[in-house]
Amino acid sequence: MNLLSRPQTAVAVSATPKSTSRRFDLQKVVVIVIFLLPPALIYFGLVLLPIIQALHFSFFRWNGLGPMENFTGLDNYVQVFRDGIFMRALGNNLLIVALSALVQLPLALGLALLIRQNLPGRRIFRVIFFLPYVLSEVITGVLWSFIFNPQVGLLNNILSVFPGFEPQGWLGDTKMVMFALFVVISWKYFGLYLILYMAGLQNIPAELEEAAIIDGASPAQVIRHVTVPLLAPTLRLSLFLSVLGSLQIFDLIWVMTAGGPVNSSQTMATYIYRFGFKNFAIGYGSAVGVVLFAICLVFSIVYQRYVMRRDYQNL
Repeated sequence: MNLLSRPQTAVAVSATPKSTSRRFDLQKVVVIVIFLLPPALIYFGLVLLPIIQALHFSFFRWNGLGPMENFTGLDNYVQVFRDGIFMRALGNNLLIVALSALVQLPLALGLALLIRQNLPGRRIFRVIFFLPYVLSEVITGVLWSFIFNPQVGLLNNILSVFPGFEPQGWLGDTKMVMFALFVVISWKYFGLYLILYMAGLQNIPAELEEAAIIDGASPAQVIRHVTVPLLAPTLRLSLFLSVLGSLQIFDLIWVMTAGGPVNSSQTMATYIYRFGFKNFAIGYGSAVGVVLFAICLVFSIVYQRYVMRRDYQNL
């Protein structure tokens, strides 16, 4: 009898840790659910649900006031891509993307490399260049609207000291307005990328650059073959943020030009607000919003899949 009872005791003893571990795992799951459920509900209510609603609205011709009864299918989407103003708005977004990638980001990187050196007052430079990013888009737009004012603007008054200069309507010229807006965009967001690059440079071991210098590399070769490759993850992230921000920019342009003059500074976001919601064309505006969301989503998936994949693998 004793021999038969011992295995049973052993089984009972061995089962105790399993039950304890199961109870412990269940407690962990409950805690995880408790912490994740509120943000998940907020994400669903503020992100996923509006996307689903916009997709539903886009199939109707609806002014937002009465019931949705006029189902149009894909007509709103066909109208979007047939509208020359929307195509111009898309082109303006792509222009901002190109200028940001070719001008704004390289200048921020160059200044970050310069401030990285032991220059006197470099902390003051950091604060000066980061301060514009702290300002809201509305304040920035109003401030620069006064600077660009053709009559009493600061810019025209400064340039008037040069002989032969005539006051320019910087925001009233259809050929000049996008470049004037890009100056404001760069002034506003330059500090963000500067701080981002400086944070990435601080993570590069100084021994690697010193070893390259000992081997005979010039400062330019060290930056090209050592610093920039090690800073590549930060560069890829900054380009990702810059492209998404350029595609969705709204506040700054709406405050300064409202898409004018003659729709020459329209972006996709200002187009949605002006030709969709201000005209009570909720269905059409929702279709444009879905198109903008699709462009950003496709870019995000492709960029993270083929460009930032190595960064995720190293985490």
